[in-house]
Amino acid sequence: MSLHSFGLEPLSCHAWNKDRTRKSNCNHTKKCFFHQTLLFHYKMQGHATFNSLLVFMSFILLRWLSKHIKKAIRSTVLSLDWHPNNILLAAGSADLHCRVFSAYIKDIEDKPGPTAWGAKMPFGECLLEHKECGGWVHSVSFSPSGDQLAWVAHNSSITVADAAQGKEVTQLTTDLLPFLGVLFVNATEIVAAGHNCCPYQFSYKAPNTLEFVKKLDIPKQTSKGSLSAMQHFRNLDKKATEEDDNELQTLHQNSIMQLCVVSGERAKVEKYSSVGLDGALVIWDFKVNMFNTVYKFCFVWVNLHQLIIYYHIK
Repeated sequence: MSLHSFGLEPLSCHAWNKDRTRKSNCNHTKKCFFHQTLLFHYKMQGHATFNSLLVFMSFILLRWLSKHIKKAIRSTVLSLDWHPNNILLAAGSADLHCRVFSAYIKDIEDKPGPTAWGAKMPFGECLLEHKECGGWVHSVSFSPSGDQLAWVAHNSSITVADAAQGKEVTQLTTDLLPFLGVLFVNATEIVAAGHNCCPYQFSYKAPNTLEFVKKLDIPKQTSKGSLSAMQHFRNLDKKATEEDDNELQTLHQNSIMQLCVVSGERAKVEKYSSVGLDGALVIWDFKVNMFNTVYKFCFVWVNLHQLIIYYHIK
């Protein structure tokens, strides 16, 4: 993994271009900052003000078709994600609902085939409306197949709706602080991050099997021995303690706002990135734990040969 800082605080969202050589950041202002990378060296290219972005967007809109989904969304839409077929659109909002809409435009698109979410998909059709999300829905993410939808809400929960299983909903409420971003990294593994300042891995394989796997952050090493005598007495004077313990033991020093894919296909993400209110961007490596495969093999072997085998996995 790698951590990058751009002197911008806080970072609320980011986006990569197709070949991941350029990136844009927004930092709770009317400005959007653009960066270019070469061998992971980032260089500031410039910024565009909100007004100039409006001009640029108005130029684009002359070539785009705009249609309004006129459904009863009762509060701000906080998150969006496109289905792999580029027809369905998931939306999480502050009215505590998560929805899946059809964005099929008959005049300009070929008729889409049936999906697990539904066969009839006129524009604006609501194919899923889950009303018991438990809080603001901060982030949504379709699985690589598009048959599952994950979302995170402000009650510290992570939820998966499985269209392949009759749209059955599985929710896991954690004892962590609320998540603000969620991302499918392969067909069964999900990464979520938020106010705990580090990403966490969850696994979903079937309804009622949404499980916490592990924390993905690497704790920072403390540097007690490097404190100078002056810093030692300054801490005693200001904080009545010998240590400067304000620094979190995580790479991000404030809430993580968003997760994005950096490399790999949607069905097998190799690297993903996060941005946070500390102004940092971190690129994480994702590696699949092979324990599940080994466990299944041993389970069959035990049944066939009537042997008991114990495996100790750290």
